[in-house]
Amino acid sequence: MTLSKKLLLTAAAITLPQMGLAQDTEAAAVTAEMVWIMNTLLFLIGGFLVFFMAAGFAMLEGGLVRSKNVTMQMTKNVALFSLATIAYWAFGYNLMYPLGTWSVEGVLSGVFGFGVLEAVGIDLAGADDGEYASTGSDFFFQLMFCAATSSIVSGALAERIKLWPFLVFVVVLTGVIYPLQASWKWGGGFLDNMGFLDFAGSTVVHSVGGWAALAGALILGPRIGKYKDGRVNPMPGSNLALATLGMFILWLGWFGFNGGSQLAMGSVGDIADVSRIFANTNAAAAGGAVVALILTQLLYKKPDLTMVLNGALAGLVSITAEPLTPSLGMATLIGGIGGVIVVFAVPLLDKLKIDDVVGAIPVHLCAGIWGTIAVVLTNPEASLGTQLYSIIVVGVFAFVASGAVWFILKATLGIRVSEEAEINGLDMAELGMDAYPEFSKS
Repeated sequence: MTLSKKLLLTAAAITLPQMGLAQDTEAAAVTAEMVWIMNTLLFLIGGFLVFFMAAGFAMLEGGLVRSKNVTMQMTKNVALFSLATIAYWAFGYNLMYPLGTWSVEGVLSGVFGFGVLEAVGIDLAGADDGEYASTGSDFFFQLMFCAATSSIVSGALAERIKLWPFLVFVVVLTGVIYPLQASWKWGGGFLDNMGFLDFAGSTVVHSVGGWAALAGALILGPRIGKYKDGRVNPMPGSNLALATLGMFILWLGWFGFNGGSQLAMGSVGDIADVSRIFANTNAAAAGGAVVALILTQLLYKKPDLTMVLNGALAGLVSITAEPLTPSLGMATLIGGIGGVIVVFAVPLLDKLKIDDVVGAIPVHLCAGIWGTIAVVLTNPEASLGTQLYSIIVVGVFAFVASGAVWFILKATLGIRVSEEAEINGLDMAELGMDAYPEFSKS
């Protein structure tokens, strides 16, 4: 072998492994970028699906209140979402995600101030977390959950609450109460360290909204004429077609709510799990609707559409704590039990003279508690004791904190409209406009 040939072979022996290493490094970098991009895309798609739930809440409430109060519900839903956006940016986001920096370990964030996005035009090295997703997508996705919490309260307290005191409560709820308790689980706080499991928020989102609504309903009192002479007087909604549209929009948005909470879409396993979550979420909603349909036929001799709508929503709330691990059959059963809860909880509230206009407390609070407990049925990592303890801790905090805010608002601004305004309708009394001006008031 000539010297030149030896040198050539030696060079090749050195160069080929280096080329292979360079290719492997480049491939790994491309893979990391794609994972980051796909995770970010999941948050953005999930986020705008959950955003559309704001329209669902508005339509559901607009259909279930009387026509003289529809404009007020539309106004509240637009305003509450907008205020939640500002409050969550101003202090809620950092309060919810301490990123390991605590003022009180596992309880109170040590990170305060405005939410801040990544710089313009970053590469992966410039990302806040190159193994997760963009900060903007995370903020956007989590904001949607925060805003949904306040939408729950809006429907329960409809037809008798003043606009501005309600909106003040929304700022406190979305800026402080919701993100603080959410940090205990999703921010890596003490409930998360105990092993509390709440995949997409049966407790963290839905029961918190339900507790806030319950506290408000107790302090605000029922609508005039709702409970009279020992009887419950029905006050039918203005447009059940609109309410049905609202339910279907919420059902659609829930795919983003639960599916996006997988928090990853960068592998075959992740996207398969997202698909599984979609299927289970749908099955639970169907189970809740069908059970409510059958039960109201048996109990009242005729199906009740409003119960069917809330049965589907209760099924969705019930599966939210654990939409991944159940089989389709178990998901349907979990949702079906949510439907049972609604059918019996709605009249129970009326017996207790707690006036919930749209059924938000049975759907979001009662079914939220059930869904959080049901996690132990399919997830072997769940502990019943831990789930119950977490339900109690979050419930006591949300109810007491919300009650305190409602009491302060009642003592200062006043939270209830006058009797005349309530009878004439909040649309004209508070806003000076009718939703249906061509039709007579009801």
